[in-house]
Amino acid sequence: MRLFNDGDTITVEPWRARPFPVIKDLMVDRSAFDKIQQTGGFVSINTGAAPDANSILVPKENADEAMDVANCIGCGACVAVCKNSSAMLFLSAKISHLALLPQGRIEAEQRVREMVAKMDELGFGNCTNTKACEFECPKNIPVANIARLNREFLCAWVKR
Repeated sequence: MRLFNDGDTITVEPWRARPFPVIKDLMVDRSAFDKIQQTGGFVSINTGAAPDANSILVPKENADEAMDVANCIGCGACVAVCKNSSAMLFLSAKISHLALLPQGRIEAEQRVREMVAKMDELGFGNCTNTKACEFECPKNIPVANIARLNREFLCAWVKR
């Protein structure tokens, strides 16, 4: 859609990803992302009231990166552009957000196993590192998070 001339024909069609079925016209059902999020995108520990700002020390780099990946809006652009319909960028943003913070470390192994299993169950493909998802992401989520997702998954699998 970036390069076209006057008079060119532009075809607009819905995403062609099995986990995002077409509802009507150009509308697709993105509830698959909600299902992945519901499987492990939370912490179940009692965090109580808001603690003082410095009571849990988090390195600034981790806090900044966690907030950057928390910006993922679940738009599905990464899945739409991926030749495999991979949701790895979306999932890696959700896993990275909680993996970088101490509150998310308690359930990290269970979270990554369950969320990856749900992603596979829903029919998303695997990442082949074309980086098209990173280019299309409106929130600039880097593919480096996919490496973190893979590390978290490997560690959880080995400790099982």
